[in-house]
Amino acid sequence: MLLDIQEAPPLPHQGPDPAKTTGRSTQHAALPLPRLFALHHSATQYFSAAALPSPIPNPDIPDNQLFISNEWHDAVSKKTFPTVSPAMGEVIGHVAEGDWADVDLAAKAARAAFRLGSPWRWMDALKRGWLLNHLADLVERDRVYLASLETLDNGKPFQESYVLDLDEVIKVYRYFAGWADKWHSKTIPMDGEHFCFTRHEPVGVCCQIIPWNFPLVMQSWKLALALAMGNTVVTKVAEQTPLSALYLASLIKEVGLPPGLVNIVTGYGPTAGAAIAHHMDIDKVAFTGSTKVGHLIQKVAGNSSLKRVTLELGGKSLSIVLADADMDHAVEQRQEALFFNMGQCCCPGSRTFIEESICDEFLERTVEKAKQRRVGNPFDLDTQQGPQVDRERFERILGYIQLGQKEGAKLLCGGEHFREQGFFIKPTVFGGVQDDMRIAREDIFGPVQPLFKFKKIEEVIERAD
Repeated sequence: MLLDIQEAPPLPHQGPDPAKTTGRSTQHAALPLPRLFALHHSATQYFSAAALPSPIPNPDIPDNQLFISNEWHDAVSKKTFPTVSPAMGEVIGHVAEGDWADVDLAAKAARAAFRLGSPWRWMDALKRGWLLNHLADLVERDRVYLASLETLDNGKPFQESYVLDLDEVIKVYRYFAGWADKWHSKTIPMDGEHFCFTRHEPVGVCCQIIPWNFPLVMQSWKLALALAMGNTVVTKVAEQTPLSALYLASLIKEVGLPPGLVNIVTGYGPTAGAAIAHHMDIDKVAFTGSTKVGHLIQKVAGNSSLKRVTLELGGKSLSIVLADADMDHAVEQRQEALFFNMGQCCCPGSRTFIEESICDEFLERTVEKAKQRRVGNPFDLDTQQGPQVDRERFERILGYIQLGQKEGAKLLCGGEHFREQGFFIKPTVFGGVQDDMRIAREDIFGPVQPLFKFKKIEEVIERAD
């Protein structure tokens, strides 16, 4: 593990005073930011609290309207919906509930911004990259606030929001800023007097349906690339975690991106999300979420305008621990692969196969380490595990734990609510799991670690596949 931590001077403010535009204090913007390199996703455990800035436990809530054509709008229906703090189980704000009419307005704004002759289509690619770098500057300036907002709305520990998520977001915008002017045409040799060449063109209006487990990170992956290549964007953010995306919209406006270039709609999947998949004037949809919803989006996209589709769906990733493995390292890494982000990852290490001769010892050490995991207030810098994102997921995970016990798996630790307030679940470990059990086959998406035993490597490879 290589960590290069240096103190950097505060970034100068490069636009309107955020205290005037958002009503929040700017006292945290001047904190020095650690620059982190070669950062593994488990690196937060190597940080002392002294290396991190103080979080903002009660960050001001950003604008709660829809962001269309660089302006804030109520939903056409005037409806709103609550966003809830998963750590407290309490409503922290209400957000505009967009639906078909709002998606249509956002798509029209994006199409207008993409038309030939628009400022965006005429813009030099180098300037596109400069604007993305400027957006990264503003994210870095407001890093403490954004990390605090992510922790409030999502429930992940602040140290992960700040060290991992925001670090990733800044790097993604800078990385794709560098690609903005690096896509080139080619000439192809032809017989006679013919001249043949290729030319890359942006896709057009790209819509992005963002998940709730890594709101800012997933948004940056989809947004930065689309903008670098000259597209316009409509984003539907997860109804569980809309706040950080809405604040990013204010930074997009501060950067000076042309109106209609980025449009952000908050709302529910069956209404706003479905409207995106069905819309006839959208050229591409990128979705991160469940496999079930991915099937629906692909089907609807094909039945509407044959729009392009990119899907990142759930998984049931596996690990195989052999008898000659470093036991302490294997136990630690398997738990990090599963319990990281409260088990809410698309590629968790949710199936661990242990060679029979070391299985008992591995289970014993795993249970011991799971019991030591610090669960609690996500704003506490020593916390390793926060709450699940909402009550629906919380109850779903507890349901899987009960199901595992009914199917005959042995509950070794955890398996219950951690405290009365919020959606906390104790780190849970199951032993004696069989391949045909539902906890072995289905994506639980929570802090539940099923452990399997095997005798021969040939056997486990076949079972794993």
